[in-house]
Amino acid sequence: MDARLNLFTGPTAGRALKFIMSAGRELKGSPLPAATQELVALRVSQINGCAVCIDMHTKDATAAGETAVRLHLVAAWREATVFTEAERAALELAEEGTRLADAAGGVGDEVWARAAKHYDEEQLTALVMLVSFMNMANRLNVITQQPAGSYEPGQFH
Repeated sequence: MDARLNLFTGPTAGRALKFIMSAGRELKGSPLPAATQELVALRVSQINGCAVCIDMHTKDATAAGETAVRLHLVAAWREATVFTEAERAALELAEEGTRLADAAGGVGDEVWARAAKHYDEEQLTALVMLVSFMNMANRLNVITQQPAGSYEPGQFH
């Protein structure tokens, strides 16, 4: 499969992607736990059907020591017993933040309160920004049909 556009060769995309990639690197260094970041990035990408991001975040999480069991169960996290309460709260917020059109009110107060119980303001900020960032990245990749499978762990960091 060939991508509709090569986002790394055009001058407009190149200039914009410089900032986008920089934002992604800044989020990686945030106080939100790295494992939570990868789980959230993976779940948002699953919802949006972004194969290239699923490929990337599965491989990066594995390289960082995440278990195959947890990665396989992200799509069914509500029924899985392998996630902490904090991770479950982050995944719930990520889902509601991704499915805005499905939830007329956006992220509900109860969902927000569960996340706020586990994360401080700086971590919540990083979580919200990560969900937003992943939704943007997913849309770029899905619209342009970026192919998946060839990502090497850490390739963009």
